[in-house]
Amino acid sequence: MTAAPSHAPLAERLRPRRLGEVIGQQHLLGDGMALRLAFESGQPHSCILWGPPGVGKTTIARLMADAFDAQFLSISAVLGGVKDIREAVEKAELARTGLHPQRTIMFVDEVHRFNKSQQDAFLPHVESGLFTFIGATTENPSFEVNSALLSRAAVYVLQPLNEDDLSHIVLRAQAIQAVPPIEPQALSRLLAYADGDARRLLNTLETLSMAAKQQGVDPVTDEWLLRVLGERMRRYDKGGEQFYDTISALHKSVRGSDPDAALYWFVRMLDGGADPRYMARRLIRMASEDVGLADPRALRMALDASEVYERLGSPEGELTLAQCVIYLAMAPKSNAAYKAYNEARAFVKKDGTRPAPMHLRNAPTKLMKDLDYGKGYRYAHDEEDGFAAGERYLPDGMADPGFYRPVRRGLEIKIADKLEELRKKNLAAG
Repeated sequence: MTAAPSHAPLAERLRPRRLGEVIGQQHLLGDGMALRLAFESGQPHSCILWGPPGVGKTTIARLMADAFDAQFLSISAVLGGVKDIREAVEKAELARTGLHPQRTIMFVDEVHRFNKSQQDAFLPHVESGLFTFIGATTENPSFEVNSALLSRAAVYVLQPLNEDDLSHIVLRAQAIQAVPPIEPQALSRLLAYADGDARRLLNTLETLSMAAKQQGVDPVTDEWLLRVLGERMRRYDKGGEQFYDTISALHKSVRGSDPDAALYWFVRMLDGGADPRYMARRLIRMASEDVGLADPRALRMALDASEVYERLGSPEGELTLAQCVIYLAMAPKSNAAYKAYNEARAFVKKDGTRPAPMHLRNAPTKLMKDLDYGKGYRYAHDEEDGFAAGERYLPDGMADPGFYRPVRRGLEIKIADKLEELRKKNLAAG
């Protein structure tokens, strides 16, 4: 990796050129750790780098290209599309078949922003070995990267940088940039503001160095820091609270029916730079997982809030998301559907395939009818109360698993009563 020109932004000038210069991520890059072994193997493999902003995802991808003497191609999923993918594929083919054949590292930044068809466009080329795919994402790849692509890539989780890491970066920056000494209280505030993000820290230091030079400030004090950066320097809580911890706190506050706490964490997320669209998706998830059928309107509320945000954008649309947060917090709670779904999945995975009973099979042809497909099926709408008492819908020989167990809250009270009534009718029918 060539050195950045002197006029490049500080963050680019300080980008590590060797693996040993990378700060943080020792759980992946330390001796004997997974990514370190990948570098030392001489054989690149496709992977997803998942972590918050400013922790080294792009740097690691570039260093991989250098380590394997590969062509480095980069696509931003925010700005790119299928046309960019096509052009990158052509460059990879040229590199592979040229006079001096070369591997290609295909780096896709914010891969979660590509839709399914765009992500699928990479699959044949990953499988053929045309290039090694490296995706970077700030969001859980289990939800945002399609399963076909995910199954072909290792997932590495990058962590926010700690205070020692960030302090080391400050020292490096001071060695190449005219940043005056920083008093301990100001440094503490600066590191808290960076919130584990090296890029945010370096961009702020660059602003500070220019302002300090213009005003003749030496050293940087806490008072001057607040005056120069103003609103940008809001106090960020210290002690390891990071993006994923905060979204977890929001989810648990909604689940715990505390609207004030839920609203607080929601605003903290927005204030920390979280994408409101990501927040909308999380609210939809909460509506399904924690409110469920106790109040089916919650899911509709979350979907509507997401749509309203798309129509209005920020900041107006964020009010609707906040309204949804309060509604979800105050809605009756049930995870019965969530638990039933997970139990059914686990059962099917372990149990294997059971054939559908003959009476439940469709019979679109004469041969199927002659083979008794659909024979004896009772059409529920023709039965008393629209219920065929005694009819079985599970595979032959399978006991009732009882996956769905409604709670005695909200609408599920009525659902539970209805289920009990239907069970009694089935028992009476023998």
